Amino acid sequence: MKGFTTRIVHSDRQEAIEHGSLHKPIHATVAYGYDDARELAAVFQGRRPGFTYGRQVNPTVEALQDKISRMENGTQTVCFATGMAAIGTMLFALLRQGDHFISSSFLFGNTNSLFNSFAVQGIDVSFVDATSVDAVADAITPETRLVFVETIANPRTQVSALEEIGALCRERGLVYVVDNTMTSPFLFQPLSVDASLVVNSLTKYIGGHGNALGGAITEMGLFDWRKFDNIYDTYKTGGSEKWAISQIKKKGLRDFGASLAPEAAHHIAVGAETLALRMERQCASAQVLVEYLARHSQIKAVYYPGMPDHPEHARAKKLFRYPGALFSFELAADVDIWAFMNALDVIVKSSNLGDNRTLAIPVAHTIYFEMGAERRASMGIDESLIRISVGIEEPADLLADFDAAFAAVGGD
Repeated sequence: MKGFTTRIVHSDRQEAIEHGSLHKPIHATVAYGYDDARELAAVFQGRRPGFTYGRQVNPTVEALQDKISRMENGTQTVCFATGMAAIGTMLFALLRQGDHFISSSFLFGNTNSLFNSFAVQGIDVSFVDATSVDAVADAITPETRLVFVETIANPRTQVSALEEIGALCRERGLVYVVDNTMTSPFLFQPLSVDASLVVNSLTKYIGGHGNALGGAITEMGLFDWRKFDNIYDTYKTGGSEKWAISQIKKKGLRDFGASLAPEAAHHIAVGAETLALRMERQCASAQVLVEYLARHSQIKAVYYPGMPDHPEHARAKKLFRYPGALFSFELAADVDIWAFMNALDVIVKSSNLGDNRTLAIPVAHTIYFEMGAERRASMGIDESLIRISVGIEEPADLLADFDAAFAAVGGD
């Protein structure tokens, strides 16, 4: 098997590309015409390969899907318009009223909101401390169908008990969904912990350039879908390893319409080629910045799995190639968060993460504001917490930017 980057850079060339292009071209089309109506019918019925309608299939998007499958060492991938669309339609496709699923309580704010919306519709969810496999085990009920975890929590960087939860799900016959967005396929392979399905927000590290939204669900080929009651008979065709991803594709794209546009797919596919190079730089810079902040008198706490005092440091070191390019920190009580952030120059005051640019955001006042003070407190989100997504700038420039911001608020 060739190396990670070699596989990604040359993945398009595994199939013939029009006119010898090195990239799969952008196919900006909605419909596909056939000379023979019988061939059109055969494609619709799944009796022969081909393209039917842009909401479900597109050559540019399919090339990206193949690239993501290669990155994750999975069997098949379906791409969506956003990462949230991927998560939402996956649950929409696989769960039914009366079902129960378990989620990490240290969860991205929008995902937390989405899961609570499913609870209103009759699909119950239990939020637990996923750094402990015992907490997950204690939450299992006869109606539990699925367990959902993120590799590293955003923004406090808790690391889920990925191996132990994978073993538990295998033992109990539960679908194990791992959101790999925070680590990316370069830092971590969820296949190694027996993940059933893998989620990636393609907007983040895989795309990397902050210029396209996208999400993906990858089937890992480990779960026996013959034992999963919620697969409709319509999709029980061919090998059972394809049943769930076919149902997710049909319900998510055909029925729900959460389709990825070909132009966005092209941006993401090109961005993905440099994933390993970018992440090596970003993770190295994150370590430098965290060590600087941990020593600073104006900092109350720093959260990053690469630090020896992080509660899951040993777990992160064992599982991940590097401990990630995102961290957060709390300012000392006498430091004004707004004055500090407004003094940043190179570091951009913005949402998003996984961009080539380093981004900073005041967590409690923005992406976690809607959930309320009580829920934030339960998740350890301090009012002074700032999240940093490290980009590819020179580390010295980022350190100088922090120095200037601390000087502006009277720090040393």
